[in-house]
Amino acid sequence: MIRHLTSAAYAVLLALLITFSGCRGVKHLSVEKPRPEGLQITATRVEMDAGWDADPDPEVLAILAPYKAVVDSIMTPVVGRSALDMSADRPESLLSNLIADVLREAAIPYLGHPADVAVVNMGGLRSSLSAGDITYGDIYEILPFENSLCLLTLTGSTLKQLMENIALAGGEGISNARLVITSDGQLVSATVGGADIADERRYVVATLDYLAEGNDKLSAFRQSEGRICPEQATIRDIFLRYVQLLAESGQEVTSRVDGRITIQE
Repeated sequence: MIRHLTSAAYAVLLALLITFSGCRGVKHLSVEKPRPEGLQITATRVEMDAGWDADPDPEVLAILAPYKAVVDSIMTPVVGRSALDMSADRPESLLSNLIADVLREAAIPYLGHPADVAVVNMGGLRSSLSAGDITYGDIYEILPFENSLCLLTLTGSTLKQLMENIALAGGEGISNARLVITSDGQLVSATVGGADIADERRYVVATLDYLAEGNDKLSAFRQSEGRICPEQATIRDIFLRYVQLLAESGQEVTSRVDGRITIQE
C-alpha cells in the first residue's frame, strides 16, 4: 500500500485533477491566427469554483480516475482532530497563532530550547482548519508550499525593524511576542517574552526559508547574522507531526487569540 506521495507528485496530480475535471470535450490545441489590424482584445477574470464541476467530461474523468484514487487514498486518512474552526486573518488569528507556536517549538531539536520568536506569513496559510477530523489533505491545503524551517539570529535593533515590517503589513503570525500597532501600519511598541527588546542582544527567530530571504516585505530578515536551515524540515511535516503527537496522547489541536497584535484606537 502506498503510504507516502512526494509533494511534487501530489502537486502534479492535483493540478491534473483541477485542470481536466472541468473540461467539456476540449481535446485539441489550435494555432492562434494573426490578429486583424485594429482588433481590440479585452480580458476578464473567471472564478474557478465548484460550478465548473457541474458537467465534467466523462472521458477525462475516466482517464483521471486511477490517479484520483491514489491521491484520495493518501489524503483522506485522519491524522488528528481540531477542537475549533481556525482561519488566518490579520492582525492575529487562531490558525496563524497555532502555526507560529508550533514553529517556535520546532527549534528545540536544533537549539536545545524554543526560539525566542517565531514568525509566519498569513499568505503562506492557504486554507482554514475546520473543527473535527484533520486529514492529510487538510494539512496539504493549509500548507501547500515546500517551505522549510529556518532559524535566524537577529540583533535586537534588527528585530525591532522586523516588528516594524510586521506592523506595516497589518500583522503576521507571531509567537512569544506582543505588538501594538496603528491602523495605518506604524509600530507603537513591541516586546518579546514580556520584556522590551534590547538593541544589542541576539535573538533567534524561527521562520520559513521563504521569509528568511526577506520576501513578503519582511526585509529585516536579510540582516540576519546567522542562520540554521535544517534539511528536510518542511513546515508541513512539522505541523503534521505535531497533530499526530497530540492525537497519540488523546488530545485535540486547539489555539487562542490572546492579544499578540493589537491595533491602537
